Amino acid sequence: MPENKITDSGKSQWTIIKLIRWANSYLKAHDIDSPRATGEILLAHALNVKRIDLYLNYDQPLVADELNIFKMLIKRRIRREPVAYILGTKEFWSMDLKITQDVLIPRPETECLVEVALKYLSQIPSVQTQRILELGTGSGAIVLALVSQQPRHLYFASDYFKKAAALACRNTVRNHFAGRIHFFVGDWLTPLNPKKSGFDMIVSNPPYIPRRVIDNLQPEIHRFEPLAALNGGQDGLSCYRKIIGNAHIYLKPHGLLLLEIGHEQKDDIRRIATACDVYENFNHAEDYSGYDRVVWMRKRG
Repeated sequence: MPENKITDSGKSQWTIIKLIRWANSYLKAHDIDSPRATGEILLAHALNVKRIDLYLNYDQPLVADELNIFKMLIKRRIRREPVAYILGTKEFWSMDLKITQDVLIPRPETECLVEVALKYLSQIPSVQTQRILELGTGSGAIVLALVSQQPRHLYFASDYFKKAAALACRNTVRNHFAGRIHFFVGDWLTPLNPKKSGFDMIVSNPPYIPRRVIDNLQPEIHRFEPLAALNGGQDGLSCYRKIIGNAHIYLKPHGLLLLEIGHEQKDDIRRIATACDVYENFNHAEDYSGYDRVVWMRKRG
């Protein structure tokens, strides 16, 4: 039987272990990252079982329909479609999130933004309730992570796209936080009334990729992820100018603004914040790889 093709001739049976070995070799030949793990994940999805179950039933043969489903999934990955879009789910902060091509796939480094926000929320006296806003919520990963750890506060989240906001809302139900977050649709802060807002914290992971380099990113990114969620304008800083230039209007005195950034953008964003002349205590944190990943600043009192 050819190594690069799955066939069902009836002369031999494709068992789970044979398919794992085949998928590892086939995906590796097509330069797919983590080929064995990817093959196992897709096979478990095709069989609707947990990944560990593959090895508990390694000699189980697949029927024709199961083989066809697995073959289709492998073809999608070979075309560089990300596994998260193929599965329709992605884990973030130990939560299972529904993911579509209407939103970016949550990245592990974004958990650094969550960690910084939680650090400050943990310092709030238990008798106080904070008003927290996430801008550009996408799948809802960030705001849901905050709710899961600090449920006593009031949470709001927005996205420019209705489909993204609707998906984030579904993810609150999926993770048993229905009704805990107030979602709205709009262009950053424009739908809000500054006289009635008054947030203690605003968090965001805005688009920060310079437009000119997007086509040079991995095919998984520039072919499949939403361009609007990647495109940070000519220099990658256009969304930061809008957010930093306006967030202070909606923050309470001493309110905190936290932003995820590209790893070479810290100094540029510091200059943007300094030029506004309304923030203080500018600080930053690195991600798990040692790159600058989060900045935060306070509105002056």
